[in-house]
Amino acid sequence: MNSKMTRARRAGKTRARIAAGGAVRLTVYRSNCHIYAQIISSDGDRVLASASTAEKDVRAQFANGGNAAAAAAVGKLIAEKAKSAGIERVAFDRAGYKYHGRVKALAEAAREHGLNF
Repeated sequence: MNSKMTRARRAGKTRARIAAGGAVRLTVYRSNCHIYAQIISSDGDRVLASASTAEKDVRAQFANGGNAAAAAAVGKLIAEKAKSAGIERVAFDRAGYKYHGRVKALAEAAREHGLNF
């Protein structure tokens, strides 16, 4: 098993638990250059809000989208977009990544700006 397969296995277990609870989920994808966050409906067929370091306004603020400061900005942005969509409570889906570094910075910034999980 390689690292991609192990991450996918961990992500599948987490997503199964979240789906059983029927919650709206905040999912994270992390690449070397960017970090992406999406709020997905409880049935999993619609993206309700999204934010990433690849967006023009976030890219203008940071030279490198692959650091914790940029991830915190995405966390703040996704929390604001969620509040405007009427979403206050989500389940955090870290997609098999460790809760550390950029993933942790995004989650803490989203919590600070009013998203509950």
